[in-house]
Amino acid sequence: MEAAVRGRGSVLAAARRHSVAVRQNGTVVTVGDGRAGECDVDRWENVIAVAAGNVHTARNTGKSHTVALRADGTVLATGWNQDQQCDIGGWRDIVAVAAGWRRTLGVHSDGTVLATGRTAEGACDVETWRDITAVSCGDWHSVGLREDGSAIATGNNQRGQCVVEDWRNLTAVAASCVQTIGLKHDGRVLTTGTPASGAGDIGQWEEIVAVAAGSHHTVGVTAAGRVLAAGDNSHGQCDVADWRHVVAIAAGSAHTLGLCADGTLVSAGNTADGRRDVTSWANIRRPDVD
Repeated sequence: MEAAVRGRGSVLAAARRHSVAVRQNGTVVTVGDGRAGECDVDRWENVIAVAAGNVHTARNTGKSHTVALRADGTVLATGWNQDQQCDIGGWRDIVAVAAGWRRTLGVHSDGTVLATGRTAEGACDVETWRDITAVSCGDWHSVGLREDGSAIATGNNQRGQCVVEDWRNLTAVAASCVQTIGLKHDGRVLTTGTPASGAGDIGQWEEIVAVAAGSHHTVGVTAAGRVLAAGDNSHGQCDVADWRHVVAIAAGSAHTLGLCADGTLVSAGNTADGRRDVTSWANIRRPDVD
């Protein structure tokens, strides 16, 4: 899951079985499994950022939801709504959105955070958060980035994925199944939690400008547009070494997406349900264009 950044937002999103992107004209394109309505975005307009509810691959997971931030600060949502994760119709003055398993977060223009969805693990307990500039959703925990570069987290902490109180000088955060990633001003990356399959083997990464966290893999973009990946590669989701000139990334449960500077899309990982059928996408919005 890619972090949602205040004032910019994510132009790509990858979930359990589908992928989403924002076009330059403010419409949205999706591919993949839409069994719960998560791909019903044909009428959406004036969108500047998207998010998709991701969750680890398991027999009892699959349904998802898609969220979009509009230029006027309102929010759209479609798809699985068992825990009211799509009940965002009254949200206003939102500047960033993030989606996780059965959960949606929205950063308000005053730096507070709104949440709707599953409450069992405490991942929606964000009422006291202040001065937030970015948010990200893992499976059972939520992470926020403050204006001063520190981080805050809430929810399931059984693997230590919420132990971020000592982090400083951050520019972005990203949350996965049982891991949290922090990107520092100097291009280095921090991690906490106990990820499987080496997804935390990122301590030597340098010159990173963007990060994304899949369920059990981590992806980073360097200042030169190269892409690094670590973790579970059972579906080839970490086979990104040949990617060049990448300006945006997203990581789903078992697939990875990249937007190149020339507007083309690259993908790696699980091809099931058509979640990687993105080569025909055109005119996708760049993250550095307001």
